[in-house]
Amino acid sequence: MKICAIICEYNPFHNGHSYQLNAARELSGADAVLCLMSGNFVQRGEAAILDKYTRARHAVAAGADIVLELPTPFATANAELFAKGAIHVLSSIPSVKTLCFGAESAQKTAFMLAAKYLNDEPKEVSEKIKEALASGTSYAKARAQAFAGFIPFDMLSSPNNILGLEYTKAILASQADIEILPVQRVGGGYTDEALLDDYSSASAIRAAIASGEKIKNNLPDFVWRDLPKTVKNDLDVLEKYALLARSANEIAQICDCTEGLENAFKRAAEKNVPLVKSLTSARYTSSRIRRIALQNLLRIDETLVRESLQAPLYLRVLAVKKERAELLSELGSSPFPILARAHDENVLTGVAKRCYEADIFAERVYSLVYGTSEKEKNIFQ
Repeated sequence: MKICAIICEYNPFHNGHSYQLNAARELSGADAVLCLMSGNFVQRGEAAILDKYTRARHAVAAGADIVLELPTPFATANAELFAKGAIHVLSSIPSVKTLCFGAESAQKTAFMLAAKYLNDEPKEVSEKIKEALASGTSYAKARAQAFAGFIPFDMLSSPNNILGLEYTKAILASQADIEILPVQRVGGGYTDEALLDDYSSASAIRAAIASGEKIKNNLPDFVWRDLPKTVKNDLDVLEKYALLARSANEIAQICDCTEGLENAFKRAAEKNVPLVKSLTSARYTSSRIRRIALQNLLRIDETLVRESLQAPLYLRVLAVKKERAELLSELGSSPFPILARAHDENVLTGVAKRCYEADIFAERVYSLVYGTSEKEKNIFQ
């Protein structure tokens, strides 16, 4: 069997995602489409507007055959670790032969060449990046500027291109037997908050929900019916509490919390000022600030993330199409155990167990944020 994988968040699932799902199946010629989806918290350092089981159900209703959860330590990390973690999981499944991702540039050759440069960074580029960082430039901008002449600027400045490059880098570095399939993104850009008629970005849709604007044309009906009337986000108070409860040394163990940022976080929490607004700067992006605060709340330190990248983990099933139940047997060829029923997690030990416990803790924190209670889940859709 040949499986085409998509790494996703679906926060929420929209028409652009439907377009990509259809393109993945058609262009890859795969027998099945597997989605590896972030859980209740996403890479921007935010809580998803719908829980992971609802979003997984939407993916299956839209055409995916099976949805697995991307472990929380990866789902809440920076783009590089997010991609490495996703490829670590996918490369454990022998049937996964293709990775389809949306991009501003859909040129496979360009991604492969750029990824090779990034994985073997020229010395002069490294020096330019250090100089730019010393002047207060963010790492993403410093890297894009330093690689000018080697890699087209838009490959390192457009959000989906950046993530696609990280996937490609991870595939090459791990020598995974996975072919990339970039698909031209349609409609609004990843961070574009302008609402379009039918292909708005997830960012625009979330903003529109918060302001009460009409977005029905941008979503399948089954997603529209499940959307909340407002986007609730009570993370800030919990994150400040977690910062107050932990020492600066403990906060410093979080990914990307460097150069004394832990002290700035402590001061912001003690003064009870907005974390993102007060700590964002030209050097520290708002996404980086949100991720640090979130991972501190979820007790996910860099050690857990790094160890999870090297350890056998698990394949946690969130949803599978009823008529494709045989895919569970297909996943059995992976050395990672399948978690599809209650108590399957009892086989986990060591790093895999700690990684899974981070998923469970994240579920409980999410319930606090949204005021929900855990319900019995049925993975068959």
